[in-house]
Amino acid sequence: MTDARGLPLSIDTASASEAEVNLIEPLLDAAATPLVPGTLIDDKAADCDALRDRLADRNVDLVTPHRKNRVRPSKQDGRKLRRYRRRWKIERTVSWLHDFRRLIVRHEFYWSLYHGFAKLACIVMAVRRL
Repeated sequence: MTDARGLPLSIDTASASEAEVNLIEPLLDAAATPLVPGTLIDDKAADCDALRDRLADRNVDLVTPHRKNRVRPSKQDGRKLRRYRRRWKIERTVSWLHDFRRLIVRHEFYWSLYHGFAKLACIVMAVRRL
């Protein structure tokens, strides 16, 4: 999770078989700052009405384009989707993480070591940006 400038706020690692919908709330809980952003921009994998309702209880607005096979009517209007165009900032932050060779290829056997190095990379990126 990053802020609007691309500064990392939290990072989490999980199995590849986890659904992305189940990973968003623990990511918000692991934020480095007590202030959680009011708007969360994500891709189509997070299009879930139950997740939208749970995040609305936390005063977080989820902005995602709807999937093609969506049966229920949409819960957001098209004006909010204009913010989705700014998603390139998150992709830029991911490319900054690829500057750290240890994160490109996972050398560690234990996930806790990999997670620690990912957090260390986020700290270095934050210090460079400030």
